[in-house]
Amino acid sequence: APDLRDYGVGAKILVDLGIKRFRLMTNNPVKITGLRGYGLEISERVPIEIPANQFNEKYMNTKMCKMGHMLHMPDSVCIDHKEHK
Repeated sequence: APDLRDYGVGAKILVDLGIKRFRLMTNNPVKITGLRGYGLEISERVPIEIPANQFNEKYMNTKMCKMGHMLHMPDSVCIDHKEHK
């Protein structure tokens, strides 16, 4: 399912606080686009790096392959979620 979050309320709070340009900790390109759509400037994306392990590998692969998150998983293959390295 797509991420249906709306960043409008948070963006309005930031603007009300006088914050228009900032560094954003995220792996989600949709979040960057969503906030930019409210006139905010992302000066830098700070990646959130969590190493894949036996417990989160499938979840992380789904985030990267199906949702387009910017993750560094060199051993992952985005072909079929039933079979990935």
